[in-house]
Amino acid sequence: MFNNFLRENKIAAAILTVIRLYLGYSWFTAGYHKLVDGFDASGYLKGSIANPVKGPEGDMVFGWYVNFLKDFALPNIDVFNVLVPWGETLIGLGLILGCFTTVAMFFGLVMNFSFFLAGTVSHNPRDIFFGFIILTAGYNAGRIGLDRWVIPYIRQIGKKYSGNKKSKTTA
Repeated sequence: MFNNFLRENKIAAAILTVIRLYLGYSWFTAGYHKLVDGFDASGYLKGSIANPVKGPEGDMVFGWYVNFLKDFALPNIDVFNVLVPWGETLIGLGLILGCFTTVAMFFGLVMNFSFFLAGTVSHNPRDIFFGFIILTAGYNAGRIGLDRWVIPYIRQIGKKYSGNKKSKTTA
């Protein structure tokens, strides 16, 4: 019942738009400042590796993620120094404009969880909560936005090229 409300109701679309704009503004400004002011994730990654998330017993909780940071992210820091600010900026634009809303929110959640797994709590739990609401709502989250026109257009193109055309019978 709640899913139907989120996914189909016009009042929900208006509420989702407010949440989407809030999250979009947060993502966009975070990414924009990194692009303009310069960004280097190496210090953050080194800090996350040196001081990983620990459980009540003092043992590492997400050892696999620390290994990912140490063995993959840090050696490829130049790639991450481009991906993070551009990713944040594009996620923000997608959410603000309501264009490819669910795709933008999916990648926003991937980034939120990445920060969370690295030990940054900050506003991530709130953003993850709102992000799952947006993701669950699907198309309705972008109904008051460019998705109103973009998604039907993409579906139309998909039908045209998928081979699911009605066949003409010849006699």
